[in-house]
Amino acid sequence: MSSKSVSPQRARLLGAAMLGLLAAAPAGAQNLTIAIGGSVTSLDPHFYNASPNNSVSSHFFDKLVEFDDKAQLIPLLAESWRAVSETVWEFKLRAGVKWHDGRDFTAEDVAFTIQRTPNVPNSPGGFAAFVRAVQRVEIVDPLTIRFHTPGPYPLLPVDFASLSIISRHAGQNATTEEYNSGRAVIGTGPYRFTSYAPGNRVMMERNENYWAGRPSWARVDYRVISSPPARTAAILAGDVDIIDTVPSSDIPGLRGEAALKLTSIQGLRVIYLAPDRSRSDNPIFVTDNDGKPLATNPFNDVRVRRALSMAISREALADRVMLGTAQPAGQWLPPGAYSYNPQVTPPRQDLEGARRLLAEAGFPNGFRMTLHTPNDRYPNDARTAQAVAQMFTRAGVQTQVEALPWSAFSVRSSRQEFGMRLVGWGSATGEASYALVNILATYDVEKRTGANNSGRYSNPALDELTARATATLDDAKREELLREAVKLAMDDVAIIPLHQLVNTWAVKRSLNHAPRMDERTRAMDVTPGNS
Repeated sequence: MSSKSVSPQRARLLGAAMLGLLAAAPAGAQNLTIAIGGSVTSLDPHFYNASPNNSVSSHFFDKLVEFDDKAQLIPLLAESWRAVSETVWEFKLRAGVKWHDGRDFTAEDVAFTIQRTPNVPNSPGGFAAFVRAVQRVEIVDPLTIRFHTPGPYPLLPVDFASLSIISRHAGQNATTEEYNSGRAVIGTGPYRFTSYAPGNRVMMERNENYWAGRPSWARVDYRVISSPPARTAAILAGDVDIIDTVPSSDIPGLRGEAALKLTSIQGLRVIYLAPDRSRSDNPIFVTDNDGKPLATNPFNDVRVRRALSMAISREALADRVMLGTAQPAGQWLPPGAYSYNPQVTPPRQDLEGARRLLAEAGFPNGFRMTLHTPNDRYPNDARTAQAVAQMFTRAGVQTQVEALPWSAFSVRSSRQEFGMRLVGWGSATGEASYALVNILATYDVEKRTGANNSGRYSNPALDELTARATATLDDAKREELLREAVKLAMDDVAIIPLHQLVNTWAVKRSLNHAPRMDERTRAMDVTPGNS
């Protein structure tokens, strides 16, 4: 994946597809109602790096650069960018952009965003990693800004594609609560804030003066319907216009509905298990077979982690639980992605081998544990956890499942309150470093790594390899290093990948929808018109 400089001419061409959809919006289009399965936990665009939050914030806030539906970089608030030296990136900003309150967007706002991002109080998994390479910000003029890095860092434009730009005047000293109330939701995006009911819905209205053209919809009702059957019922009844994470069991029936159509695309999200590595003794939700506490944390033994991975039939999960809407995974990227390592394949189920490894690790009779999972975040998340628990039990690790709503699960997971958790990670950048820096790097507030490393995995050798890879300017050499890092992480069973999702939406047939690899559901990707 290349992040080479982009000229103004090239930038305009790259952005034309996205911006043209907005500029061509018909005057008669009115309201759009969206229903998603994951809960929106905050409108603060830097509070929690989770797909539902990011999907909503993209309506209010723009980024310097953005990923299109195929995870390719396109310009947004930055018209062009280039490396002026090995340690300096220069971004030329778009002229004439206004904040929702009519003030001008300038480089001062970008500098303020960089300063604020890593300093959001109580963030359960924020965006600090995306500004970790910025050592100093230099404002050249109101529409030119430079970012100084301590060494070569080719991925800065890629990082910035995950960072919403906020206004200095509205965001100065603003708390997360003030974003949730709407007071600080003053963006440059295509929609303006109307109201927010946590866990229920976000209401927004068209930004008539959006710099990229008039958006399609006068009003957007962005609802959270966490129950999959309820989401399906809502689209069948015509109460909503589009739903995400269509339940796999409902896909055949929805395909037969004349008023609806399905859109799908191979996703970038891996569903995986993350064992708790934050404790060396007194592990939580793990006991011996009599329910007595264990002296040491079994997940700190790579033989135990390998045994658990070997106990899983990923093919059965993909075929029987996901009904063909997922692919077995042995790493966190799908085949064909930049830095995917073809040598790292999904482990085959081997129950006898798993039992042998457990015995070698000192657990000839296994142990007992609880697997925690959300029940409303990913397609078939709780069902997947139940199937995995049965496989673990067959290998000798007696496993029970505790399923929680995402709003509660995400907070507890970020506090290391689980022994083993089922979670997902979408590599929105389409390359390996996004996961390496955020979920596999050692958690370090000062270095701004491991922001979403809920299991607190730490491997200094992997950290060093990741640092070398992300400082390598040559794309081919960087890919070699990233592939090495993928193999190192998977050999060490840093996480236990299960499968990669195929993203599927159901939408009214009278609408057009452009499905996204990063699984985000946005009003900007839905347009009126028959197809």
